[in-house]
Amino acid sequence: MKLFDAFRKKQETLAPVTVTDTQIAAIADCEMMNVADVKDEMFAQQMLGQTVAFLSDADTLTVCAPANGTLSVMFPTGHAFGITMESGVALLVHIGVNTVEENGSGFTILKKKQGDSVKAGDPIVTVNLKQLRKKYDMSTMLIVTDTNGHEVKIETVSSVTRGQIIGEVL
Repeated sequence: MKLFDAFRKKQETLAPVTVTDTQIAAIADCEMMNVADVKDEMFAQQMLGQTVAFLSDADTLTVCAPANGTLSVMFPTGHAFGITMESGVALLVHIGVNTVEENGSGFTILKKKQGDSVKAGDPIVTVNLKQLRKKYDMSTMLIVTDTNGHEVKIETVSSVTRGQIIGEVL
């Protein structure tokens, strides 16, 4: 049994990411998609704020912090978390559509806790996409929920790698 416990606790080792405190980075190695194609009007119409969406065809995905800041929100279900940047800009990462219904099944919250300082690229949640995509649209949204009076520019590109700069607070 101890062998299995060690296996469960083993975390994927990810290379460090270097971004400035004003830059926004990709949350994982995945494809950026047109947010209008997300199967939820709230996200597709960007009702919560400027939104970009990511999609991965992997079986599991480690979703990482998109910016340096504070892990200001960590949903206990693991389906969403928020980062507040030093500028006061608030970002929300929402993994999948309606995945809150799973009550945490398919999500593993890693070492970071609400209130912790994070750096872009820090692993926050591991997601069992293979399990969850049987029932849910597993698009992952990155939403600017509060600009705190700043202009935030995010570019939509096709393939991205974890930590690749995709935006900036101006």
